[in-house]
Amino acid sequence: MTTIERSTPPGKPTEASAGSATSSESGSSSSDVVLIHGVTADGQGLQVLRRRDGRIEAGAARPLKHGQPIQGEVVRLKPRKEFPLLCDVEVEVAAPKSAVAQSADEPSGTRRKGPARVTTERYRENWDAIWARPKKDGALLN
Repeated sequence: MTTIERSTPPGKPTEASAGSATSSESGSSSSDVVLIHGVTADGQGLQVLRRRDGRIEAGAARPLKHGQPIQGEVVRLKPRKEFPLLCDVEVEVAAPKSAVAQSADEPSGTRRKGPARVTTERYRENWDAIWARPKKDGALLN
């Protein structure tokens, strides 16, 4: 199993111009395919082009490693007999909602305005430690 990291901005997909690819084994068209076109700069993964839902996305496929965080989706690639660099994609684990960027029809910048909201308990405790006024003792000497 491998993970696919997306490098094309999801908000601006490239429309696919090719027709649907047909798998020789099943005889049905697959709407989710990957074309392997190179090796990543670090040599640990493969550069891929992925066609799904009428869009083409550029990304990288990397093997899963124990103890390493998963970035993107966990997929199983099934190479085709007639062209092994073209693989059918079977999604094992979808990308978490936080990793999924805004949709193509949502313009950029409409998700939120202003700075990030950092209001965790740890943030509040540290804020109080720095800016809180010291507690007054009950009686003064003078």
